[in-house]
Amino acid sequence: MEIDFLSLIRKKREGLELTKKEIEFFIKKLINREIPDYQVSAFLMAIYFQGLSFEETANLTLAMMNSGKILKFKEKYVVDKHSTGGVGDKVSLILAPILAALGLKIPMIAGRALGHTGGTIDKLASIPNFKTKLTYQECQEAIKKVGFFIVEQSEEIVPADRYLYSLRDATATIESIPLITASIMSKKLAEGIKFLLLDIKTGNGAFLEKLAEAKKLAKTIIKIGKLLGKKISIFITDMNQPLGKAVGNSLEVIEAIEFLKGNQPMDLKKIIFTFAQEILLRTKLVENKKEAKKLVNEVIKKGKALRKFQELIKNQRGDERIIENYDLLPKARYQEDYLALKSGYLSFIDTKKLGFLNNFLGGGRTKMEDEIDYSVGFVFVKKLGEKVEKDKPILRIYANDKVKLKEVKKQMKEVILIKENKPKLPPLIYWYGRT
Repeated sequence: MEIDFLSLIRKKREGLELTKKEIEFFIKKLINREIPDYQVSAFLMAIYFQGLSFEETANLTLAMMNSGKILKFKEKYVVDKHSTGGVGDKVSLILAPILAALGLKIPMIAGRALGHTGGTIDKLASIPNFKTKLTYQECQEAIKKVGFFIVEQSEEIVPADRYLYSLRDATATIESIPLITASIMSKKLAEGIKFLLLDIKTGNGAFLEKLAEAKKLAKTIIKIGKLLGKKISIFITDMNQPLGKAVGNSLEVIEAIEFLKGNQPMDLKKIIFTFAQEILLRTKLVENKKEAKKLVNEVIKKGKALRKFQELIKNQRGDERIIENYDLLPKARYQEDYLALKSGYLSFIDTKKLGFLNNFLGGGRTKMEDEIDYSVGFVFVKKLGEKVEKDKPILRIYANDKVKLKEVKKQMKEVILIKENKPKLPPLIYWYGRT
């Protein structure tokens, strides 16, 4: 007897467990566009409130993975890194070319902006003519030619996640741990990788603001990794302020390039080097952290990592001249500093609100069909815990609409908090686990 999708919505709404067959039916109907958006949305909301068991989560992950072609590589060192999403998180843009310059292969399927967080694909899309979709064959060729690619889900590779990803954003169902797990792991398993490093964000700018929730996701993914025989390392890192200084698509591309040129903010540097060391150690390319650090420094200082980033841009049809000429990237018409209202220490940043303000300026989506303004955003002059002087800049706002710029400046009073005493800073890394 044919399964009725309405009965699956009802079943999950009542908190009952779905079978493997029912989940596979859902994914098949989804990719064939045989279920209307409103029913998929209702199903996602039922999952959000009722959750999924570990077995349901594993079955959903595999069904999504098998919704398209699975990449296969003969190369030995095939790895990837993924983040659950943050504000100002441009780690993938920096780490992937460093790893490729060290001889690893990185088939990276990344996402677009979700909610208040930025997306790696939107950052790359700010580069003129950059192609964010490659065919299965082009992906294979990119690994041989460049050593890595960064693409979004397509009709060929993980199409189920591509569709669900955009609907989760539009239906306020992003924070569901089973849905996050299935989204991440289906993409990563479809890449044919041997090792995954996962960066789970926590803090006021993360989807999972509480450390306990971040740990729950980490443990679920480790369990799935073990079940499927995948080597995984997981770090839970801080998102109580933007990572680095820039927030916004083209602004973050510039910061990534500057990092590869040697201009490295301390928090961003610690995360990049920690992740690179972990990957090099777990792939047994080095014997210790000291050796790993030396290799990473070398490929940056000799310009090898920067050249790899340039190769990526060229291979994916982007304008590689942006490496030396930032004027070729989208530029905001208006740039204004937000000045400190009093002297003291930068004690708090409402990072989630900052992400939504970036969306308000046009840097993200509030609806699935929204066009993104790649030029807008913020660049911080000060970081948490640093001393600020009254009427001196804390950050610069980049905008193309004077009315919106004025509104954002007004809202900044609720985003930035200055206190007399120096605050205790949160740790950059909270937790580490591995399979």
